[in-house]
Amino acid sequence: MKTSLTVAISLISINLFLSACASNEASENKQHHSTESVTHSGDIRETTKSVEHLPSFLSKHEEEMAILYQQVAKHKELLENIPCYCGCGDSAGHMSNYDCFVYENKADGSVTWDDHATKCGVCLEIAAESIYEYNNGKSVKEIRQIIDEKYKDGYAEPTPTPQL
Repeated sequence: MKTSLTVAISLISINLFLSACASNEASENKQHHSTESVTHSGDIRETTKSVEHLPSFLSKHEEEMAILYQQVAKHKELLENIPCYCGCGDSAGHMSNYDCFVYENKADGSVTWDDHATKCGVCLEIAAESIYEYNNGKSVKEIRQIIDEKYKDGYAEPTPTPQL
């Protein structure tokens, strides 16, 4: 699994390194299932029965995107403590990088996913880098320091993620 994550990180970083959050025009023409909704910012939310069941909106993306979404779901505690620097704190009300991928974990085990990260290289990079560092032995606090330092200049204001 570590190899798959490394490949996903590499491909996403290469493809999206300089990208910013994209426009939401594509979501306007989508057909929606009863489990999907569209937010005021144009992000799609879809509920599945568990973290093991990924949302259908990922079928339009490379496999690496699905791998990263799956890894994010498995690293909830980590990514809820890592801010995002794409501007989604203001534009979408996100509190952490985790919110770029998952809107809600429900008591019955179902998950409401958010497609925000599929359109935003900053979100993807922060999650991939954080998970990579965590899997290589860094603490959540160390990772937070790495991300804050890397994204402090030239990016949007961070989400209001509380310090540990």
